[in-house]
Amino acid sequence: MTAPLIVSIPHRLSKQEAVRRLKNGLGQARTNFGHLLSVEEEVWNGDCLKFRVRSLGQSADGTIDVTEDHLRLEVSLPWLLAKLSERLIPTIRKEGTLLLDRK
Repeated sequence: MTAPLIVSIPHRLSKQEAVRRLKNGLGQARTNFGHLLSVEEEVWNGDCLKFRVRSLGQSADGTIDVTEDHLRLEVSLPWLLAKLSERLIPTIRKEGTLLLDRK
């Protein structure tokens, strides 16, 4: 394994609203990105999500912690996915910000 991918996404929502939007967003991600990514495990413990995903034949484990003012995504990636992660970070931030933007 390589160093973990860590992305912090600020928000101005209540913690409960951020969790609700994240849960809804994960459902949309399954629909929109199901051809690239499969979610093998999704376990919520309060405001923390532990997950395992598979992409390109590789498995990655991670967590998303929801705090009062930001989400913290941490994913341990195998070598192949780590090589692609630099290109994914801007997309993760953009999609996360759109998901958590006040409406």
